[in-house]
Amino acid sequence: MSKQTLVQGTLLLILAGLITKVLGFINRMVMARIMGGEGVGLYMMAVPTFLLTITLTRLGLPVAISKLVAEADAQGDRKKIKRILVVSLAITGVLSIIFTTIMISAAPILANYFFTDRRTFYPLIAISPVIPIIAVSSVLRGYFQGLQNMRPSAYSQVIEQIVRITLVALLSSLFLPYGVEYAAAGAMISVILGEAASLLYMFSMFKMKKTMKVRKGFFNQLKGGKSTFKELLNIALPTTGSQLIGSVSYFFEPIVVARSLAIAGISTAVATSQYGELEGYVMPLLLLPTFITYSLSISLVPAISEANANKNFVLIEHRLNQALRLSLISGGIAVIVTYVFAVPIMDLMYDAPSSASYLKVMTPLFIFLYFQGPLQAVLQALDLAKAAMINSLIGAIVKLAAIFVIASRPEFGIMGAAIAIALGTVVVTLLHFATVVKAISYTIVIKDYIKGFLCIVVTALFAAFLYRYIFPMYNQLIGTLLCVSITTFFYLLCLFLFKLIKREDLGHFPIIKRWI
Repeated sequence: MSKQTLVQGTLLLILAGLITKVLGFINRMVMARIMGGEGVGLYMMAVPTFLLTITLTRLGLPVAISKLVAEADAQGDRKKIKRILVVSLAITGVLSIIFTTIMISAAPILANYFFTDRRTFYPLIAISPVIPIIAVSSVLRGYFQGLQNMRPSAYSQVIEQIVRITLVALLSSLFLPYGVEYAAAGAMISVILGEAASLLYMFSMFKMKKTMKVRKGFFNQLKGGKSTFKELLNIALPTTGSQLIGSVSYFFEPIVVARSLAIAGISTAVATSQYGELEGYVMPLLLLPTFITYSLSISLVPAISEANANKNFVLIEHRLNQALRLSLISGGIAVIVTYVFAVPIMDLMYDAPSSASYLKVMTPLFIFLYFQGPLQAVLQALDLAKAAMINSLIGAIVKLAAIFVIASRPEFGIMGAAIAIALGTVVVTLLHFATVVKAISYTIVIKDYIKGFLCIVVTALFAAFLYRYIFPMYNQLIGTLLCVSITTFFYLLCLFLFKLIKREDLGHFPIIKRWI
């Protein structure tokens, strides 16, 4: 089975992530135009419950599978790889049945007593059948990632988004005449069909690439898989703890926001619409660079696990430095563009220029988020998932407490929730960084960070100049595209001048290697 290096695998996932992010934006733009802020708000209120259920069903197994498969593959132990797959499929199969039933049963209670808008019942019910599909897909992704073959994961992401974007307009428009709650449910159904297509592709790749027969001796593998079960849980449970804290925090977020806005004197319909703008419009833009850091995180777990198994601590430090440098430079351009061009971007994408105020407040602090994924991946690979879990718990408590304190004040309202979310992100990232520094002999390459922040400041000033003097010369669409393109080119030029993009990074790719 083809294996990629850390940088090659990461680039493949980055390209897939870029495509899926673009398609994801199109998806949200379509929903915004069809359902409006209120419909998107209902959709986004249901999403945290769905993600919490998925986290409980996965049980942190994708990371555990990736780590254990990478170690077993390094030792040439094919029997152990099969046992890991069998035990993982059995666990996720049972959990998916349990939690799908719980989610369907709990939907009326959640809609009537926890959320301030009872119409969330419909999207909650509509999304429930996707849980078993995602559970099986996550096992197969962990398997391929453990073998350091990122192609199936990358391609499946693109397939899922293509199917979803193809169907979301059709289904949401079809159900809209019955009410925005039904339109939100239609959008959820498109998620199910997209995930189903993704699973079919993953399964076909597994059938083509596998070197073992999983069904043969399935129950015998289960009987003899007690030690593998323990190994999986030793990694998965602390990882789940960290993910679960994030999911539980995200689950309570719309509840706390809704209650806080009610205390501030904001009506239910307005609160739903405002939360839809914050979570449905602003957050996707802030999370845009995470397709790069997510790709880095996926590649880092098996790569650092392998290096750690071989006691190669120099390589661990080198890979961490690579990941953090790429996180800085990818996050930097996102911060510049979303801050300087916030108003035209929000107007063009969602016809909601007023939501640009949330974006401007959150953007400067969200650069910390782009370091968070790689740092957490390193902690997981070094068997420090428990520490990552504690860090996430502290950040979640800070975020929810800050939302309640700030958003309940009439002068802040939903802006208070935006500030609190950004604050929680900063706290978790700083705690992760402190834990990594304590765990390994990590040398911070200070000059890279100084040069990186200089590039960001210089480019931001240049972008502000373009926005003031060049942007008004054209219509909004042309002006935005032109200014963003020139800003990006200028930023890349700065990165090369400051040598933040290095020859060793580019040399991993045969096509580029010919030219350097």
